[in-house]
Amino acid sequence: MGARIVQIDPRGSAKVWLKQWERTVAPTVRRSGLLGLVDGIAAIAFAAGLALSVDAIARALGPTALFGWLLVAAAALAVRGGLTLATGVIGAQAATQAKASLRISLARAVFSGPRRPAGEATTALLEGVEALDGHVARFLPIRLSASVLPLLMIAAAAVASPIAAAIMLGTLIPFILAMILTGAAAAAEARAQFQALERLSALFLDRVRALPVVLAFQAEGATTLALTRSASNLAERTIRVLRVAFLSSAALEFFAALSVALVAVYCGFNLLRLLPFPVPEQLDLKRAFFVLALAPEVYAPMRRLAAAYHDRQAAEAAAASLVTFEPPAPRPARVRLTTAPTLRFQGVEIRYPDTDAPAVRAFDLVAPAGSITALVGASGAGKSSILNALLGLSPVTAGAIRVNNSPHTDVELDIAWAGQSPLILPASIADNIALSRRDASRAEIAQAAERAGLGPALASRPGGLDFLLDERGSGLSGGERRRLSLARALLKPAPILLLDEPTANLDTEAEAAMVEAIRLAAKGRTTLIATHSEAVAALADQVIRL
Repeated sequence: MGARIVQIDPRGSAKVWLKQWERTVAPTVRRSGLLGLVDGIAAIAFAAGLALSVDAIARALGPTALFGWLLVAAAALAVRGGLTLATGVIGAQAATQAKASLRISLARAVFSGPRRPAGEATTALLEGVEALDGHVARFLPIRLSASVLPLLMIAAAAVASPIAAAIMLGTLIPFILAMILTGAAAAAEARAQFQALERLSALFLDRVRALPVVLAFQAEGATTLALTRSASNLAERTIRVLRVAFLSSAALEFFAALSVALVAVYCGFNLLRLLPFPVPEQLDLKRAFFVLALAPEVYAPMRRLAAAYHDRQAAEAAAASLVTFEPPAPRPARVRLTTAPTLRFQGVEIRYPDTDAPAVRAFDLVAPAGSITALVGASGAGKSSILNALLGLSPVTAGAIRVNNSPHTDVELDIAWAGQSPLILPASIADNIALSRRDASRAEIAQAAERAGLGPALASRPGGLDFLLDERGSGLSGGERRRLSLARALLKPAPILLLDEPTANLDTEAEAAMVEAIRLAAKGRTTLIATHSEAVAALADQVIRL
């Protein structure tokens, strides 16, 4: 039941884009909608069971008939409960899978497509995608069943009382009109709320980036005031959305209650033969009770749809932003590396956006297959940028990088990387090492930790590999974090190894131990090391000084 990866097409409107995206979950939505239809049939059975039970009591048909019909009603009620649960579970699963696939597509658009403001990108990836949850989990399944169930139930009521069915059908029209009118108002408010959220996110991220400048110029008060105003605007927009939602709910509840009241009055006066006008039918208790029990159920799907209609409006508001994210150009099938390659940098220039000068200019390098190359130079010379160019994290604005004899963009690079600030998750040491290879066995993780020199660190901690770290890596020294990062690189059998300042801030003894671990890690791989250390440079087959 996996959802397909969504390809974002920015050429249409938000509604067109949303309809295209809905197709990715259409099979699951149809299953959930069919369960809703079965639930409606069970509601008719429940009403019939109650009506016949009341008739059995009124006509004194005996306990067998009474309990038989009560059992039918109870079974129908149990089936309805199970169907409601199943519908909710299926909808939630479909929403989770659809959101995950959309986030992957959006992330590709953000990181590989045209440059976007950080506030827009963050809001789209988090709030924008999340706004589609209710649309998939609730609105789409309910829309399918709500388009059929009321007419099905009115048809069932017409078997018992055509006039009561006509009353239900007549009051259904203003109910639908009220839902459309309030839905249009809610859509405008939802769009304004989402735009206010985008502005607040962009402002907050901008101020976080500029925090040193804000503190230097003592602009804390002005910054706080700007954030407060933006947050208040968002709160005001949210209140407007809620106000429209409450107004629409009140209008819909009014028409639903009016319909039930009219049916109840008609059935009561018909039973008592007190109607002030002639009608072509005379109800008995059984048919009257069946119609009365079914009347609230006619509007139940529409009321659920009205409650979920605001999820639709929130999704359309988010889609207006999501539709603007252009997908990256499709890439041709790439060659997969199986052995250590030769790396060639030919006149490479790396220039970051909004900078006056390139970080790297006219860089040439040939790193033979299986060799170790050390990039040595002062801070800011571009060592990390060169490594990041292979990872796709630095913009190569001139020249070319070739892997063997092919452009690096045509090759599926499999790289083991150990950076200056390794990511630490709130998990065990073993789980943190296994980030580079999730299918690694316990023995392979332990071997990688030992080869990286983590043995003493594990021996001194309770649980060893099972020792729990927090998200800041508390419990590990700087050198131990670097060894953990190296253990990840050792665990991943990649033909290319990139190391960024692996011995920075280590004492002489720790550096010597790390150098030996790097020697083991580099065997059989093409290795590039950015370093200030002459001890690390001594490992290399060639040293490039920047």
